[in-house]
Amino acid sequence: MTDKYQTREERRKQLEASKKNAPKKAKKKSGMSLFKRVLLILLTIGIIGIIAGGVTFAIMVKDAPELNPETLKDPISSTIYDKNNDEIAKVGAVNRDYVNYEDIPDLVKDAFIATEDSRFFKHHGIDPIRLGGAVIANFRDGFGSEGASTITQQVVKNFFFNQPQKTLNRKAQEAWLALELERKYSKEEIFEMYVNKIFMSENMSGVKTAARVYFDKSLDELTLPEAALLAGMPQAPNAYNPFNNPERAEKRRNIVLSLMHQHGYISKAEMEEAQKTSVEDTLVAKEDRVKNDLPYDPFIKQVIAEIEKKYPDVNVFTDGLEIYTTMDKDAQKYVEELMYQGEIVKFPNEDFQAGITLLDTKTGGILALGGDRDPEVKLGTNYATDVPRQPGSTIKPILDYGPAVEYLKWGSYQTLVDEPTTYNDVNKTPINNFDNRFLGSMTMREALARSRNIPALKAFRAAGAENAQEFAVNLGIPLDDIQESYSIGGLRDGITSLQLAGAYSAFGNEGVYNEPHAVRSFKLKDGTKINMEPKSKVVMQDYTAFIISDMLKTVVSGPNGTGALANVPGLPIAGKTGTTNYSKDDREKFNIPNDGRVPDAWFAGYTTNYTMAVWTGYKDRKNGLLANGYDQKVAQHIFKAVMGHISEDVETADFKQPDSVETIKIEKGTYPARLASSYTPSSQILTEFAVKGNILNEVSQKYNKPDAPTGVKASYNEHSDEIELSWGYGDKKGIKFDVGVSVDGGASEQLTVTSDTSLKIAKPTPGSTYTFTIIAIKDDQESDPASGSISVPDIIEEQPPGNPNETIDDEEEQEDSDNENSEDNQNDEDNGDSDNNGENNNNGNNNENGENNGTNNDNGNNGNINGQNNNPNSNDTSQNRESGRNRNDSP
Repeated sequence: MTDKYQTREERRKQLEASKKNAPKKAKKKSGMSLFKRVLLILLTIGIIGIIAGGVTFAIMVKDAPELNPETLKDPISSTIYDKNNDEIAKVGAVNRDYVNYEDIPDLVKDAFIATEDSRFFKHHGIDPIRLGGAVIANFRDGFGSEGASTITQQVVKNFFFNQPQKTLNRKAQEAWLALELERKYSKEEIFEMYVNKIFMSENMSGVKTAARVYFDKSLDELTLPEAALLAGMPQAPNAYNPFNNPERAEKRRNIVLSLMHQHGYISKAEMEEAQKTSVEDTLVAKEDRVKNDLPYDPFIKQVIAEIEKKYPDVNVFTDGLEIYTTMDKDAQKYVEELMYQGEIVKFPNEDFQAGITLLDTKTGGILALGGDRDPEVKLGTNYATDVPRQPGSTIKPILDYGPAVEYLKWGSYQTLVDEPTTYNDVNKTPINNFDNRFLGSMTMREALARSRNIPALKAFRAAGAENAQEFAVNLGIPLDDIQESYSIGGLRDGITSLQLAGAYSAFGNEGVYNEPHAVRSFKLKDGTKINMEPKSKVVMQDYTAFIISDMLKTVVSGPNGTGALANVPGLPIAGKTGTTNYSKDDREKFNIPNDGRVPDAWFAGYTTNYTMAVWTGYKDRKNGLLANGYDQKVAQHIFKAVMGHISEDVETADFKQPDSVETIKIEKGTYPARLASSYTPSSQILTEFAVKGNILNEVSQKYNKPDAPTGVKASYNEHSDEIELSWGYGDKKGIKFDVGVSVDGGASEQLTVTSDTSLKIAKPTPGSTYTFTIIAIKDDQESDPASGSISVPDIIEEQPPGNPNETIDDEEEQEDSDNENSEDNQNDEDNGDSDNNGENNNNGNNNENGENNGTNNDNGNNGNINGQNNNPNSNDTSQNRESGRNRNDSP
């Protein structure tokens, strides 16, 4: 017992140790308390968030429109106005056959529900599951395969909301009204509203009307593929219009059929069988289709397209809009008369097509569109806006010369060499001109006027491909890549006349680009105004716009321009022709003859008021051939007719030369280009334009005034009875000398033109003073004259000899000698270079005194005062002076 005894002190220490090792219950209680506090805070925040969200939602939906039963019945047409705010058309709500729910076949219901809202009969207006499913479907089947909104939400949106902005307020109001609609109306009533409201293209609404128009059937007569086609249209009615876009409509129909199979409405076999059906085989025959009397349909189609593209939630056909456009009604009527009647401009045949875009140069507003040549087709293919084609040489100002002026500050005088060239591709493919010829060096202006391909490629290379691409994109030309072949119009994807006209208008608008547009603004039913006019952009320097415009004037009105047929007398027009061709592979593949026929012909041009681009060709590029000649000129004739009509009685200013551009004088034919000198003949001077601060400094020396001769000396040789004339000159290359003489102050007469610097004048008149003038000549330029004079002494009579007979014999002997020489010389003259039986062996050029016989006047050894032969042995009457001492005369 004593072994277990512990003192009080020991027990105290043991108790303290046990307490120290015991669990800390107080701290555990503190941790649990912190968790509870955090949880409480989160719950409080959640409750506050719910309350705040509820309050916010209530605020958002307090201004939501009421569910007006009248609004839920009929769509409202939209009114379209021209540029003067005069009404031109109403669209929508005028062509609809109403159908009650009980009259809608199950096949049609199934097609629409599978496509637009597969859980329609299960949700209460909003379907979170559908939202997630739509996202998945778009990834699996392609964008647009399934929408996120329920049919109820679409009804609300179509009837009550046409605001283009997808704001949170609108989404909240749309959700609230969807719930309200579900509360007040049955599913059947909501579905009935939907199928009667939807726009189905062709200026009509409702599925019953669509069945009649597209298939000439009632709803209960529709087949599975036909019902599926109609169910696929509401998402993009014009895009899936089977009359105009059968291939696209068929693709969309097949997606609907796959959705019907996915949701269990049809079997796989039924789906596959229906997908094999051709859309075009099911449609009403073209000649039996209901005519759409919508006026100005090429223009109105563009109006609808612009609003749908920018504001997809707005429906022009059902939302009761007031749309204010840029249309010039007179111009639109004229364009349609030209296209449909074929009298203003003669077309080769009925299949020949054209696409015309007419713009306001300053604003980019579309004044008129020519979409196709079939007046019966409404809202169909628009060749001005929908069908891109390769632009040919009309692209040269955009990709070649424009960038060269913009980035390199080239003037219109810049010289380029038209010579054999290849592309910088692996195969070094040759590039040719349309005539397979090469014209050598020429100015950029002439190269553009003549539409030479090789100078264009050289300008493209000099400016740089990236610069060229940027320049074109800024002008609204869509280029995802850039290749050297693009420099002459071989664009892979092509462009439309609308895009080309927009690009050209910037040149005519001093470098300011306005995107082409048909809609200025529109008003919603509640009066809200939506502005649609694009913002102006400065896309090039004013010097670029002016220099390109001035060069393009030469295309139309210059002596070598390819666009002469587009010229309207009295109008300052800038423009460019363009044709495309078939590649060697295409010619072989499609058996196309290489005889000058082309698939496309263009003309684009502008004044300071109007810009116009015209494409001509056929629907099928592979089979449509424009014959060489008139067929390829129709675009120019169209341009001339329309531009002349719209410009009548309208003041048209010329393109204004900006302060950044200087006028310079260039000497024709210089390479590189050189300034004309003060001696350049006027016929050899070109007036061109240069960017200020970047003008040429080198002056052509070709026509410079040559230096005057120096050291003119004239002396009389008494022994030979000659005046010996000589002068000095430096570099005689290309120099000739015009030698003239004046005797005793009389009129100056030309002696000769020679390359030598000396001359002898035989038998001068004794006692006379001869004044010579010598002018150096190079090309067409003359130097200042140099002169020299000599006075010939009088002849002193000699005393006769003692034996006059001896003297007479001497004179007769001399006369005989002279006559013999004269005969020799005559023989030389008659016989050319013969040596007269060996008597005269210097080709007849020397007489016995070593004097020139006058057969060569370029060597400077023969001179005559009256321009006649100065041979002292000839019978030259100019030598019969007052003294009468001609040695050939008998005594």
